Amino acid sequence: MKANEYITLEEVYGAHNYHPLPVVLSRGKGPYVWDVEGKKYFDFLSAYSAVNQGHCHPKIVKALTEQAKQLCLTSRAFYNDCLGPYEEYVTRFFGYDKVLPMNTGAEAVETAIKLARRWGYEKKNIPENEALIVCCEGNFHGRTITIVSLSSDPDAYSGYGPFTPGFLRIPYNDVPALEKVLEEHAPRIAGFLVEPIQGEAGVFVPDDGYVKKCYDLCKKHNVLFMADEVQTGIARTGKRICCDHEGVHPDILILGKAISGGVLPVSAVLSNDEIMLTIKPGEHGSTFGGFPLACKVAHAALKVVEDEKLAEKAAYLGQIVRDFLKAIPSDRIQSVRGKGLLNAIIIKPKEGKEAWDVCMELAKNGVLAKPTHRHIIRLAPPLVIKESQLMHALEIIRKTILSLDE
Repeated sequence: MKANEYITLEEVYGAHNYHPLPVVLSRGKGPYVWDVEGKKYFDFLSAYSAVNQGHCHPKIVKALTEQAKQLCLTSRAFYNDCLGPYEEYVTRFFGYDKVLPMNTGAEAVETAIKLARRWGYEKKNIPENEALIVCCEGNFHGRTITIVSLSSDPDAYSGYGPFTPGFLRIPYNDVPALEKVLEEHAPRIAGFLVEPIQGEAGVFVPDDGYVKKCYDLCKKHNVLFMADEVQTGIARTGKRICCDHEGVHPDILILGKAISGGVLPVSAVLSNDEIMLTIKPGEHGSTFGGFPLACKVAHAALKVVEDEKLAEKAAYLGQIVRDFLKAIPSDRIQSVRGKGLLNAIIIKPKEGKEAWDVCMELAKNGVLAKPTHRHIIRLAPPLVIKESQLMHALEIIRKTILSLDE
């Protein structure tokens, strides 16, 4: 079959809830992917940072295939010989007492919200059904009804009401706004849910010190600091988690995507005993959460991050990316921002060409990226990319942008 035939099948038989670039991929290795016609591309999206360890990393695939021959799923009705060792490894890796394994990032965020509310009722003595969670404008935490209730993006929430109550939304990167809402409502606030960098908002990097100041305010008012690091965690920004840049250890840490190296849907919520043990048997769970296959894959994926020093590599290569992009002599580029290997070009619409058009040209030239909104291109290659490969891809980006100026 040809590319257009695959695209037609999706259009005819699939829901129209995505608008992909017209590229049909069939194979991946490391930082590269190939389409059905054999054309090779640099992957500069990394499945929204799920493929930090590169496509089909051999150690992760080996863990998957070996376990798949033994035992895939038990449910949590029984113990299995994979979950305990994984839980020990992941909690020590990130420095927590307990982990609650789930599957998708959205499930992990939902779990964190339930956990914060339960802690609020049992430990903070918030009156039943009155707990509040503070969140930020521009957030993207997932797609469930409760999570889109937090959203300020009409594309995420329009037509899905009525919405879940119990959330207070404040501007992002605005410490005084958090201070004000905590002073007014602290007795009823269980947690503050925040992304240390807002990915879907266009790699919105807050001011230095923002995360730490918010964390300190939460401590002052006995409010849980809840970090959604589904996209920014697992070495993407040059640290194990993005909060490490400011020495912040979240009360509740939410992880997903690259915790499995993009091989399976795996997510995790980490916290300490005082918070985590407020949920008792039968009060939350998932048939697939912590299933043997996921445990082996996630364990291997985290080992790759550790053994290959991917956080350090992301920090080093990320600075190269930003310096290179800022030096491109084009007035089409308004600004460049990011941290580690999570970066974005803010595009000035010119002669009818927006971010989508730039991404289409990049794809023709062998680099796959995806716009977020109409004027921002997120650039997030797999962290295993070599410096020489990165420079090759950056040169393609430079030539593409300059060719559009001609």
